[in-house]
Amino acid sequence: MRSAGRASFDFSAGIVYDKPYCFSISAEGESGVNYQSTRGGRTGVSAAQAVAQGICGDGGLFVPEAFPRFSERAIEGMEGLDYRARAALVMAPFLTDFSGEELRGCVADAYAEQKFSGPPAPLSSPESGVWFLELWHGPTCAFKDMALQLLPRLLTLSLGKIRSQKGALILVATSGDTGKAALEGFRDVKGTRVAVFYPQNGVSALQERQMRTQRGGNVSVWAVRGNFDDAQTGVKKIFADGHIREETGKRGWMLSSANSINWGRLLPQIVYYFSAWCDLAASGAVRPGEPVDFCVPTGNFGDILAAYYAKKMGLPVGRLVCASNANNVLTEFLKTGVYDRNRRFYTTISPSMDILVSSNLERLLFDLTGGDGGRVAGWMAELARSGRYRVEDDVLAKLHALFWAGCCGDDETRDEIRGVYARGRYLCDPHTAVAARVFRRYRRETGSRAPGVVVSTASPYKFAPDVLSALKGGAPQNEDAFACMRALAALTGVPVPRPLAALEAQPLRFSDACAPEKMGEAVLRAAGCGKG
Repeated sequence: MRSAGRASFDFSAGIVYDKPYCFSISAEGESGVNYQSTRGGRTGVSAAQAVAQGICGDGGLFVPEAFPRFSERAIEGMEGLDYRARAALVMAPFLTDFSGEELRGCVADAYAEQKFSGPPAPLSSPESGVWFLELWHGPTCAFKDMALQLLPRLLTLSLGKIRSQKGALILVATSGDTGKAALEGFRDVKGTRVAVFYPQNGVSALQERQMRTQRGGNVSVWAVRGNFDDAQTGVKKIFADGHIREETGKRGWMLSSANSINWGRLLPQIVYYFSAWCDLAASGAVRPGEPVDFCVPTGNFGDILAAYYAKKMGLPVGRLVCASNANNVLTEFLKTGVYDRNRRFYTTISPSMDILVSSNLERLLFDLTGGDGGRVAGWMAELARSGRYRVEDDVLAKLHALFWAGCCGDDETRDEIRGVYARGRYLCDPHTAVAARVFRRYRRETGSRAPGVVVSTASPYKFAPDVLSALKGGAPQNEDAFACMRALAALTGVPVPRPLAALEAQPLRFSDACAPEKMGEAVLRAAGCGKG
């Protein structure tokens, strides 16, 4: 790998494949990629420190000080590789304090065949020129598995590299899928504990049961009396609370995060965009260097940000289409440059997108301002103070050049589930349906005929009552989630994923609930500090 200066790398040479999952990358003039805060308060942080810490002390998020850029030839070289090999190659430049052997081992364990039912990220094409990137074939049947099977391995190695004498107490705010994926990924991982907070009455019945039945001696779960934003804000306050940090530290724990605010969670998400393009190219569906449009159902902005980073790294990505449900704060922001969370909060049939404060947007703004941490810090302070901020015209112009945004409500979502199934006998969950609907609107309004990929984020069986209702054109006769799963399978012939079918027989372990202001006490109990 030859350095082209501090701002980028050129991967046109220096990549050697000697075994299916083995590679080496040589570097000249670079000691490795370090990390900095989006709010300007910290620079020069190692990858291991960024992964272990999760969030910056100034409240900002860690981002690389430099991004690698892959040449067209290097990307084409990935076409003949499987997902694990692609993952190692894409992530290696960002994890330069990890050895090749360490990274290969992490990747091999995370994406082992016994954890995924077939390829981790396959493509389906029920409609001409449009593919669905299925990211839900892991152990919890949601796209979060793609990152949260890997993060525990990166985190435990990171703790060793920074010579931490403490274990990691992982705090998770979830709108549905992250919680279960984190619980499963960190289950009984030595030197870790996991505390998950989800909005009471704000996730699907299957999502809630997945969390409340979780096995493992190092896990704990609370329902928060509020919405996802309340849970996420509560977690951020805990990270900033010196008393909690001190008390948990006395018990041998450092606080960390498994949400996509942690770079170690976000980084693996970049991989599946590279993999999708390579699969399309290998099949002849796209020409060398041909851009592909990606449409992403979006809540916390992490998944679509990963697509933006893939584009920044040289992947042929066309327009990024941001799909929102009725909580359309991102749609309005990307169109107007005004971010305003002061609006009605809707509880929808796509609950993982029921979010009004999208944390990862901060990372995008940092990049679009050329790394102006002071400017980003000002916007975030204004958001905390008034619930809104406005970006200037220079940033808005860049947003318009990169993104197209749209939204749809529950009725349109149901109609799309029914329509996608009718047109191609393809069964999709409500979040994927939101993206499919918005992408069809994008193509109609812009006239784009570029190859398109809709990111499919969850198994339809995680939302069986709503999917069944959509297909039958009315409310299901039986609201029991497991009865609906069986009815949906009988109607469509699509088998129920085994991890979801098995939930019915698993006993409930967790029933605790707390107010947002009591989340800190819950964390102290999880750390063994009593009531704090």
